[in-house]
Amino acid sequence: MQVSIVPGCITCGVCESICPEVFTVIDTSIADNSQIPGNEDACREASKACPVDVIVIQD
Repeated sequence: MQVSIVPGCITCGVCESICPEVFTVIDTSIADNSQIPGNEDACREASKACPVDVIVIQD
């Protein structure tokens, strides 16, 4: 699985609150793909919860 953030992040912090192991929000959301193993379900949940649909997951 690979996670990327496309332009348009509004820095709401939802992804980080769901999966802080992978997502960090500063000026925009950043995904740390090295932390995905074991957090796949939380990444999918964060992607679904994103209000602007900028989290892209590739399996």
